[in-house]
Amino acid sequence: MADRDYYEVLGVSRTADEAELKRAFRQLARKHHPDANTDDPGAAERFKEIARAYAVLSDPEKRARYDQMGHQGYTAAETGSGGPAPGDFGFGGVDIQDLFESVLGEAFFGGAGRAGRRRAGAARGGDLRVAVQVTFEQAAFGCRREVTVPRVEGCASCGGSGEAPGARARPCSACGGAGQVRVGRNTPFGQFVSVQTCANCGGQGTVVDRPCPDCRGEGRVQRQRTLTIDVPAGIEDGQRLRLAGAGHAGERGGASGDLFVDVRVAPHPRLRRDGRDVWSEVTVGLAQAALGTEIEVETLEGRVSLEVPAGTQPGAELRLRGKGIVAVHGHERGDHRVVIRIEVPRHLSAAERDLLRRYAEAHGERVAAERGPLRRVLGR
Repeated sequence: MADRDYYEVLGVSRTADEAELKRAFRQLARKHHPDANTDDPGAAERFKEIARAYAVLSDPEKRARYDQMGHQGYTAAETGSGGPAPGDFGFGGVDIQDLFESVLGEAFFGGAGRAGRRRAGAARGGDLRVAVQVTFEQAAFGCRREVTVPRVEGCASCGGSGEAPGARARPCSACGGAGQVRVGRNTPFGQFVSVQTCANCGGQGTVVDRPCPDCRGEGRVQRQRTLTIDVPAGIEDGQRLRLAGAGHAGERGGASGDLFVDVRVAPHPRLRRDGRDVWSEVTVGLAQAALGTEIEVETLEGRVSLEVPAGTQPGAELRLRGKGIVAVHGHERGDHRVVIRIEVPRHLSAAERDLLRRYAEAHGERVAAERGPLRRVLGR
């Protein structure tokens, strides 16, 4: 039977780029792999056809020749249709291990792709996370806090090597110092070789005859550490700080993890924050609002004087410029905004009532009578 068109085999157009070819090959190789179709005797042949098509179309020179001459541009040995040449596995000079690892990689070989051939290297340490609580004022102006965390650190006794003083590491006999071992299995179209982490040395390539007694050969130990944290001015409730390298120590010389600090800001009984501004409320008397006055206001920097203009209305906002909070890593401060509340007297003397009645009369305002039905309705 004549060979099918390679573009048809992969299900792509003749203008398909490298990414489309690779994507099609990934999908078809997984679907038609003989190991996944043990009950289908034709799976091996379909798989070889897919591999031949990709081996040709993924090579720019071979693809150009194929586009010009089709299958006639190749000999049986080159296309694999006449049977595999020794060591060639029927893919026209393409190493099947290299082909699959370069395209399918770890996803296909279960973590044993080309990168897996390398000895296991340094591993980054884990991150730590703690929470600290600060006061309203500490959040506004910044502060320093100490936290105690259990942290994995490099062993000081062995310098992180895991070896006892005077001991030496020797190459692992199981993997020959590579840190990994190759496991092969035969298939109808050749031998597949997967690479696995050496179980004897854990991927390090060496074993220690006399491990460090302090870390038991791990190279790391756990310690309780008290760290000083600089909380920046302007921090808000719920924000997180990152201290690079303050987390757990890495393995085999790897970088340390980070320490993340969640900041909680305790509420203030009389002040509240809105962005860079601070808000508070002040109550003044009726006469003070009408005639104007000067009062003291609680701020982040203590009590300061504030002028209340004559004729100030309930709910009016007065501003103390530059008495607010800076943004994190900023310079310009916000304002302190004061909301004015006016207190209406509940209990008046006879003289005070007389003064207010004369005021109401002068302004034409209707008020309750001193005695009579209206007074009784109002409950006075």
